[in-house]
Amino acid sequence: MSSPLSHIRVLELSRILAGPWAGQMLADLGAEIIKVEKPIQGDDTRHWGPPYLNNQQSEAPTESAYFLSANRGKRSITIDIRQPKGQAIIHQLIESCDVLIENFKVGSLQKYHLDYASLSAINPQLIYCSITGFGQNGPYAQRAGYDFLLQGMGGLMSVTGEPDHLPGGGPQKVGVALTDILTGMYATTAIQAAIIEREKSRLGQHIDLALLDVQVACLANQAMNYLVSDETPKRMGNAHPNIVPYQTFQTADGFIILTIGNDSQFAGFCEVAQCQALIQDPRFTTNQARVRNREIVIEKLANIIQAKDSEFWLQQLETKGVPCGPINDIAQVFENPQIKHRKILGELTHPKNGKVPTIKNPINFSRTPIVYNQAPPNLGEHTEDVLTELLEYDASAINKLRQSNVI
Repeated sequence: MSSPLSHIRVLELSRILAGPWAGQMLADLGAEIIKVEKPIQGDDTRHWGPPYLNNQQSEAPTESAYFLSANRGKRSITIDIRQPKGQAIIHQLIESCDVLIENFKVGSLQKYHLDYASLSAINPQLIYCSITGFGQNGPYAQRAGYDFLLQGMGGLMSVTGEPDHLPGGGPQKVGVALTDILTGMYATTAIQAAIIEREKSRLGQHIDLALLDVQVACLANQAMNYLVSDETPKRMGNAHPNIVPYQTFQTADGFIILTIGNDSQFAGFCEVAQCQALIQDPRFTTNQARVRNREIVIEKLANIIQAKDSEFWLQQLETKGVPCGPINDIAQVFENPQIKHRKILGELTHPKNGKVPTIKNPINFSRTPIVYNQAPPNLGEHTEDVLTELLEYDASAINKLRQSNVI
């Protein structure tokens, strides 16, 4: 059964997370991903540990959990792009590739003749996706950009965390590199759109993606709250700026999340909590009124909820169709019966490390299910295979490249 992108070949010259995440997404969708890495060192994240995957061959561990999270489904080749012979290999490979993903600093690939102008001259149908911190132009274009930095500069940390005046207040980053991941997702969408457009124009194009742009775009309702009201959103902890009640509450033995999205759900909560008088109070009847009277209604609800344990609230509110849930740690997530039923946790066979856990792609196709048949690769695992299969290099030519430290 053919996967959606089984006809697409991608050359990935990216490292860390945003570019590799895009490459992994395309691999999951069936594309052939050839990941070009620096000889000996490889992708920086191979060394971002511990934790590392245990090596069954009693060798020093080489596969960090970080690297494993973003490089499933790829073939790894090592090429020193600083050497002319290394550049020549890229030029040869690009003739049969549909897409190139890179995240080098602006202009740095030009000196290696691997920039868009150079490679599109070889393959005019090439879709060339550049991922940088700040984009290909502008006053910050030459700056290096990392997720944490961009979460701060892009406004996310200004609305994440407890208010400054409360204990623990102050800016907080999100617990995963969300700006990188979102940029990888945008890159995946952009690349697929360019592939579709190419069917009409028969031409490739250059995609310019910046982490800062993505982070600002993903401020979503918080950005529009500012643009509409001219009031700068503040950190509100676990509360929602536009919906009340929509936050965490302490129970008699822990915490629960209450996400009441409409007035009928609020009425359902009041019925379970036996506080129907709140429904009749004009200060709380509608969400608009509850937002205006946030502090008053939250104080009342906090006292009510803290009187009973989490199990009571979770069971009774679910019966009434009122959205609520626990706050699971990651171990509890993988024990969750719904996660188990959906088979999100998978396993791949690794050439040196036996079985490797993997978190499956959440996309579920009815006709063309995603096939997982390639664990995150060892460094340079497929160098000889790719050079032989795609470029018809023989053993002698490959040996000379190794002796010259080109591969």
